Amino acid sequence: MVESWVGAMSSLLPRAVREAGARFTFLTRDLHHYLRSTATHPHPLLAADNVLTAETNDLDALLPHVERLHGVLGFDGVITSCDYYLETVARIAHHLGLPGSDPEAVRRAYRKDLTRQALPDLSPRFALGTAAEVLAHDLAYPVVVKPVDLCAGMFVRRADDPEQLKEAIAAIEGFPVNARGQAREPLVLLEEFLTGPEFSVETVSHGGTTHVIGVTDKSTAGSPWFVESGHMFPADLAEGTAADLARTAVAAVDRLGLTLGVAHTEVKLTPGGPRLVEVNPRPAGNQITELVRRTTGIDLPMVHARLALGEEPDLRRVPTGAASAAIAFLLPERAGVVGSITADLDRPEVVDWATKPAGHEVGPATSNNNYLGHVMVVDRAHGARARAEELLAGVSVAYR
Repeated sequence: MVESWVGAMSSLLPRAVREAGARFTFLTRDLHHYLRSTATHPHPLLAADNVLTAETNDLDALLPHVERLHGVLGFDGVITSCDYYLETVARIAHHLGLPGSDPEAVRRAYRKDLTRQALPDLSPRFALGTAAEVLAHDLAYPVVVKPVDLCAGMFVRRADDPEQLKEAIAAIEGFPVNARGQAREPLVLLEEFLTGPEFSVETVSHGGTTHVIGVTDKSTAGSPWFVESGHMFPADLAEGTAADLARTAVAAVDRLGLTLGVAHTEVKLTPGGPRLVEVNPRPAGNQITELVRRTTGIDLPMVHARLALGEEPDLRRVPTGAASAAIAFLLPERAGVVGSITADLDRPEVVDWATKPAGHEVGPATSNNNYLGHVMVVDRAHGARARAEELLAGVSVAYR
């Protein structure tokens, strides 16, 4: 396991690896990155058989180093949950002759600019280039401004005029190195603003087929930002509409060349039909995989682990008693220090909830990195999302 997120997937993936009957070595460049956040269970540093340090941002040095480790430890697969190391993992797997998608395919999927260039017919109209080049764009306002190689919605925002566009580009340029110490691509992606609700399609590719697990709905907040405020699985859609979204996602995954792995593909349902937002060649974050598991029994982190091991994944659906599951996120009203969070969430339909402790310092709600908490609900019908939002509305936050 090369690096990891420090959110939910930092515990979901180690748990899945262990429950798959496997053991893992954790490789990181910075142990302290995993000690600064609130402990999760199982924590990747505690669940691993071995914790080793290496410069994971230097692929030329990392490949021979991992090859030497492979000679001693005998790895059966390579895995990560962190977007910034998806291509690294694919290149290690290819170098060692272990299971994985083509590294170039993973790179095309992870990089938003390369996805747009590879799939222009599925994508919105876009302009790509340096700051100066995109400022001379010919797209009609409003536009959506994006960095090409960040995640969690960081610096993604709507611009309604040239001044807002300049402000958005300046913010991106002011973040030249990501949170893992990697130098960023000096490119900006500009897209036409798409109207309509957004969904994600969860898929599994193996054996020459991309299997659709289902469609997840998404709610966003914080205009001009696009912060994910909640999800429900499965989305409450007509069968034909869900099939249209799924076809777009499968076409994107297959044409990018992702032949082995779990993918989380975001699609907008516009008046003109589905349009591709982005393809993520890894299991969904924000606990969407838990919504899938609680409704279908399919454990996507487990599937992710088994595919990395070259094993056949179990995609059979089993009765869970839940027709829908939803998660709603508590967003900060402003930046500040939490004094207290009061929540009454001890209800039978609530299967998971958490809030930040007093003293937590939070930034503004401009990305998915600043949640103050969440509540997850299951329902025997399609009412999970409404119930989660209702319960979250009763949570109160006091700032110091």
